[in-house]
Parts: sequence; C-alpha cells; structure tokens
Amino acid sequence: MRTHIIIALLAVLQFQAYSQPYKIPDDVTRIVFLGNSITYQGKYIEYMEAYFRVHHPEKQYEFINVGLPSETVSGLSEENHAGGAFPRPDLHERLHRVLEKTKPDLVFANYGMNDGIYLEFDDTRFNKFREGILWLHGELEKTGAEIIHVTPPVFDERKGEAYANVLDIYSDWLISKRYTADWNVIDIHWPMRKELEKQRAADSTFVFAQDGVHPNDYGHFVMASEMLWYLGENQTEQSYDMERFLSENPDRDKILSLVNQLQVIMKDAWLTFTGHRRPWMKEGLPMEEAIQKSEEIKNQLSVLLSKE
Repeated sequence: MRTHIIIALLAVLQFQAYSQPYKIPDDVTRIVFLGNSITYQGKYIEYMEAYFRVHHPEKQYEFINVGLPSETVSGLSEENHAGGAFPRPDLHERLHRVLEKTKPDLVFANYGMNDGIYLEFDDTRFNKFREGILWLHGELEKTGAEIIHVTPPVFDERKGEAYANVLDIYSDWLISKRYTADWNVIDIHWPMRKELEKQRAADSTFVFAQDGVHPNDYGHFVMASEMLWYLGENQTEQSYDMERFLSENPDRDKILSLVNQLQVIMKDAWLTFTGHRRPWMKEGLPMEEAIQKSEEIKNQLSVLLSKE
C-alpha cells in the first residue's frame, strides 16, 4: 500500500520535476560518476559526453567514470558472491580516495542494483541501503561538490519479480528525497520500466538486459536521455531515438567512437589510480600515460568538432 501511494504521488509531481530542470553551475568542469558495473560499462556516460562535446564544446567538461563492478553502497554481500571468490566491494572502503584524487565539482551517484543483493525485500537490507546513501550524500557535501543521485536501472521482472519490486521500492525512496530533503535526484528507473513495458507490448522478446541487470546500448541510451532531460538539455527531444542522436553532425559515428576510446582508457586508469579491492579488474595505464593518450584523442575530437 505504501509503495502504491508513493507511486501515485510521483505521477502527480513528475511534470513539476521536469519543468524545473537542474542547471549545471558555470564553474563545474570535473564531473565524476560513482556506481557499480552498469556505471563501469559506461555507455550512458559516453552518450552524455558526446552530447556535451557537440552541443556545448565551450564547457570543456571532464567526465570521470569510477564505477566499480559488483559494488554496493549498503556494504552488503551474498555469502557466496562470485562463487565465494570475494565479497562485493563496499564504497565505504574507497570513497575518500576517489574524492581526494578526482576532486569533483559535480558527482552523479547511481546505486541500488546490487544493494538488495538480489533477494526479496527485507527491512534490514533496505535500511542498510538508505544508511549508505545518506552517508554518501553527507560525505559528498563535505567536499562542496554538487550532488545528483540517480535511481537504479530497472531489473527485468522476468528474471525475478521479487527483486524487480525491491528496486521499485528503493527507487521510490530515492525520488522521495527530492521533496523531503531537496536533493537532486534523476529517475531513470520508472521511465525504463515504462519503456520496457511499451516495447514488450510490440515485441514480447524485447529486453534491456539479457541477464536482467546490465543494460544494452539502448538501455544506456534511455538512461542518458533521462539524465540529459533532467539537466535541461532539450536538443535530444522527448523520445528515445538512437538513430537521431547527434544526427545533425555528419561525423556522429566517429565522435561516438573517439569518446568510447577516451572513456575506456581513462576509467581503468582512474580505478587503478584511486585504488580498490575488487579482483579480476583490468590494470589501468599509469595516469600520466593515460592522460597523454587521452589528449591525443581529444585533439582528434577537436578537429572533428571544428569543421564548418
């Protein structure tokens, strides 16, 4: 009953939320993305970076992806996670190093997918998630950085209705912080759920994620679109059309490819530089070497974007 009341409230307030988009402050240059394996995948970050490079080249934003696969903000882990090889990484262990070394002006935080550890709803686990998010928000506030929380992507109910419901509840709580604590919260969860239902009505085989968790490119595009709209970027229009994304630029595919190369190099370099305890991760380049390679890619992007 409680969940249904919250959903009804959110439906009423949805228009209000989008009618007052968040404007990135003029002094923001370094934007950090915290999260789990979905953030580490990073396709939604690539879409956002490509968009800003095309539409706001004067901003010179630096998009830093420090998403870590398997991570939680709740500190919870299954007893036999990864076949018993290692417990889930806990953001509490590394956050201070990440903030010290990345020195963010703006942070996007996307947690929740792993935080219920893929079990049915439980108040104790829910409380640990809430405590972790509140702790994270407080630590970010201490740095003076702007903070935007992002609800978890949808979990495909075909892989488990109980856990899909868990993420519904976690998302509702996060969205409620817009109104109870004046937080900046982008909801990608409910739009993804709505789009999943819409696509399945036309094609019963449609999925965002084959495993129910990790979105495909289209899923990441939906995530990026919702985030861009929240930031007041109307050039993307209110539709999920990947083919039209940056279609006004004849070098669209080259731009997306170069941004991908840039992000792949830098995310591993940043994870290695800031440190973590998760095994089986790719060793990143030394930061000095990674920056040198990234500058070469940025120069190629500048050439493309400076064409008349």
